[in-house]
Order: sequence, then structure tokens, then C-alpha cells
Amino acid sequence: MPKEGRKPEPAIAPDVTGAELDRSVRQQLRTLSKENADGVAQHLVMVAALLEAEDLDGALAHAETAVRRAGRVPAAREALGFVAYRMGDFARALTEFRTVRRLSGSSHLLPLMVDCERGLGRPARALELLGSPEARQLGQEEQVELLIVGSGIRRDMGQPQAAVLALQGQVDKVKNKPWAARVWYAYADALLEVGREADARSWFAKAAVADQDGETDAIERVEELDGVHLQEVPDSDVQAVPEGEGDDTSSTP
Repeated sequence: MPKEGRKPEPAIAPDVTGAELDRSVRQQLRTLSKENADGVAQHLVMVAALLEAEDLDGALAHAETAVRRAGRVPAAREALGFVAYRMGDFARALTEFRTVRRLSGSSHLLPLMVDCERGLGRPARALELLGSPEARQLGQEEQVELLIVGSGIRRDMGQPQAAVLALQGQVDKVKNKPWAARVWYAYADALLEVGREADARSWFAKAAVADQDGETDAIERVEELDGVHLQEVPDSDVQAVPEGEGDDTSSTP
């Protein structure tokens, strides 16, 4: 059977050099030849740029190319896993994240792995990962992400009160932390599910103030609870005002 030809690589934007990568990622690429390292770096930069532009198919093409060229580089496998995660392909994302953990020895992707198990409809496995020794060794931000995911898992399992309790001890501790908005948003969501609408509205409002980067739709959730529903008016429904009408420029006789 003839060998399958090498797939054509997606184009690199003219202004992308690869030097935009973090130093830690560039360090991982030192195991490659200089030419290959530079090419993989460019593809990884393209993955990040296209994810930001919501071009998931384009990001996937570059991530797959990076893995074909550097399959044993953790950063390449992580990029492909993250694109798959964003696309909702949780099985593929989980496979890539497991590979990253094996190659790097790091468990920093554990919150995403837990969420993948949740997305695959395996809450028991997700909770098992949540309580693993590796989870207890993570840094503060990753620990908080695990709590958020864990709260969602308990809601999936029909345990809304447990979802509230999972985050209750953190809501005051995360004040002034970069992840405060995400914690407060998740807490508000859990409160809403147990019928504490006024409390939920209060925490959604706090999340909206803290969310400087627009990571959540907290503002919309507050408006929804307040009964504010904004609708776009089709252009066909907008009547033009004839020239001269509506002006208050006529002189008084």
C-alpha cells in the first residue's frame, strides 16, 4: 500500500515569526532542529491568534501541523488538546492532555481533564480526578478552577446544594484575585439553581464588576434576572424620517 503523502501545511501570517512565544515554550522546542523549531513556533503562535479570532478550524489545522512536526513536545500536544476542547471534542482533548501530563510530568491541565470527563458524561471519573493526590498538589489558581468544575459536576448529578457548598468557602477568599469573576459567576449560577434568586443576582453583579476582560456573560445574567430583554430591531422595521421632519429648527412667527 503506498505511503500517504505529507499533508500541506497551513499558511503562516506574514507578521508571525515564532519569537512571540513564551520563553518556557521556546525552551521545549530546543530538542528540535533550528529550522523545525522555528516552524513549530510559528504554527503555535498561529494557533493562539486563530483561537482568539474564534477560527477554530484554522487553529486546528495549525495545531495538527505542530503535532506532526513535534509530537513529543508538550506545548504542541497541549495546543492541539486545547483546540479540541474548545471545539467540544472532549475525547480527543482528554487524550492530548493525558499525553502532555506523561511527557512533562506536570498536572497543570487537570482542571481541563476533569471538565473533559464531565463533558463525556462521566461524572464519577471526574470526581475521582478531582480528589486525586495530583489535584492537591496544584497551585492556588488551578485549585480554584477545580472547585468551579466540581461545583458544575455536582449540579449535573442533581446535587445543587452540594454545588453551592463547593464554592461557598472561596467567595470571600478570592476577592482581588484575577479569577474572582469566574468563582463569583459559578457561585451565582449554583445559587440560582437552589432558588436563591436575590443572592444569585447579587453575585452575578459582583462578577460583572470584576470581569474586566469579558470572560463571562455576568452583565447579561443580571439583566435577565432584572427582566431586561434587549431585542435587535430589523432594518426593515426602522422607518426613515423624511428630510425636514422631526427638526425643531423652525422659527416662531
